[in-house]
Order: sequence, then C-alpha cells, then structure tokens
Amino acid sequence: MKSFLAADTAAEYLTVIARDREGKTEICHLPDCAMNHSVMLLDTVEKTLEKAGMGLADCDFFACVTGAGSFTGIRIGIATVKGFCTALSRPALPVTSFENVAYTTGRMKTLALLPAGHGYFYAAGFDEEKKQIFPPSYLSQEDVAALAARESYTVAGHGELPFDGALQADMAAGFAAAVAAKSRTEDNFVPPEALQAVYVRRSQAEENRR
Repeated sequence: MKSFLAADTAAEYLTVIARDREGKTEICHLPDCAMNHSVMLLDTVEKTLEKAGMGLADCDFFACVTGAGSFTGIRIGIATVKGFCTALSRPALPVTSFENVAYTTGRMKTLALLPAGHGYFYAAGFDEEKKQIFPPSYLSQEDVAALAARESYTVAGHGELPFDGALQADMAAGFAAAVAAKSRTEDNFVPPEALQAVYVRRSQAEENRR
C-alpha cells in the first residue's frame, strides 16, 4: 500500500489527508477556512503528518484537487504539491472535485455538482465504476434537472442542492476514497509539471476583460 499526502484547496473548506504504508489514515477537514488556504495549508499539512507519524519524505506520492472550484484555491494546492513532488522526486496524483463527489455515492451512476453561483452549477457525470461519462460542464439548474432525468443520474454535490432526492456529499470522505482508488492504477500518476487546473469556464476577471 502506498503512502501519501493529499490536499484539497478548491473550495471554502480545506482538507489534508495523510496515509502511511500500513493504511493508517489521518484526515484534517476544516469546514470553512475563509479562503485563507495560502496561510493555513502548510500548518495543516504539518499537523496532519504529525498525527500520522509521518514526514514528507515518507510519502510515496502527493495528491491535490485540480478543480473545479476556486481559481485561487486550486492554484495554491497545485503549486504546493508540485513543490513537494519536485523536492522529493515523487509523482503527483490529480483528483477532481467531481470525483470527490462521485466517490461518496457508492455504486450509483452519479451527476456530480459544484455550485457556480447565480443558479448555475459545474457538473460532470460518472458511471457506477466512477468512470467519467459526461465531461465537466457549466449548466443551469434547468439543464441539470433535464440531464439527470434523461440519463437516470443520481444527483449529488457539495452543499445543499435544489433537486429532489439529491445527495449532499461528504467532500473529505470522498477525497480520501478517490485518492485511494485512483492510486491503485499507475496510469493515473503524472509528473509534477503535468499538473493542470480544471477550469470549466473563464474566471470573472477574464470574463470582465472580454
């Protein structure tokens, strides 16, 4: 079993996970760090590793969430993990926020949602084996409802959702499950320089420049 350190900085929360080679896992989840990921991430990494009885050099790989989510938060997580990987010559494991949602629903065909504001959502679809079958998209509430009904998706996402029967995902548990599952396949690892953010649409600043 591979040991790892993983960080999710893609939303208002912060999740750091450390697992040793025996499978002992420590999860630190801060529900709201007021988007101060740049200030809180390294301290949280240090505390989580300490609880796990590990150091950075004990990690076989490093993982981070590459989006969708906060543009700034995503960049902070990627830059930090790139630094760890480069310094210690370790591979990186990219995980999406959509996978974090999908891995909380068991063997269900899942439409994973993240809030995008103003009645819109970032969405991606997964089959029962957690293979992505609908690409990350920017959809209105009406579009989400129509897609879920047409394709028989179970709708799940971060936070409360305005859809009947929708599941509220435990993002920390989903992140831990996604990292554990994806790390079993060598093809999922990338060199640190290959880590790239998943941006479903332009940032507001980019939109304002158009």
